[in-house]
Amino acid sequence: MKEKTDKILTLVLLGLSIVASILAVLFALGSDPKHIMQGITELGNSNSVAFDIAFWMLVILIGVALCAIVVFLCKKLFARFREEKGYLKKFLILLIVIVALLVVSFLLANGNDVSAALLDKHGLSVGASKLIGAACILVYIIVIGAALSILVTEVMPKSNKKK
Repeated sequence: MKEKTDKILTLVLLGLSIVASILAVLFALGSDPKHIMQGITELGNSNSVAFDIAFWMLVILIGVALCAIVVFLCKKLFARFREEKGYLKKFLILLIVIVALLVVSFLLANGNDVSAALLDKHGLSVGASKLIGAACILVYIIVIGAALSILVTEVMPKSNKKK
């Protein structure tokens, strides 16, 4: 039953993506660049019917893919919770570490990470600037952590072999 469901879902997604691709190509071939930009900025005009259909099919495909990812991830996660006794504890520790990294990066951001001219140009607030800075700091922390973990895994086996 599961194999049939997976096969049907795959075929439906493949069919929708083929139809969306054909409509996108037809739209691109049937329009000059001026009308393409008009169609993108004014969804719903008569020049962009194929674009509208392709756009909404793309939105549907992304939505179905995200739902499938969430459902299968939760299914796999709960199955692993039942099978491995210590996995829930490891998972909760991982969540706590992620939340702690988010909080630390937000506290380290000062709110002046984006220039005032850029804030005014895009209509952003100081809070948005602080979130941007927090995201940058979080990326820096994760990259440094990844580099350190690579160094540790490369150095540790060599130090254990020398003994």
